Amino acid sequence: MATRTAGTFGKLSIVSTLVDAAVAFARGRRKSGLLLVVAAALSSRIPGLGTLTSVALRVARRVR
Repeated sequence: MATRTAGTFGKLSIVSTLVDAAVAFARGRRKSGLLLVVAAALSSRIPGLGTLTSVALRVARRVR
């Protein structure tokens, strides 16, 4: 059951990263959107990468 839950959370992380990418594209942030799509694709191999990328982009926007 633990692996099934971990798999579900991994898929949810990938989907949320793709949603963030879609929002970035809609707001005209092409580089951020592309970075998020790549991070979502790599999240299947490196768990948490998409979430980390999303959080890092949000922090970078706040700092600017």
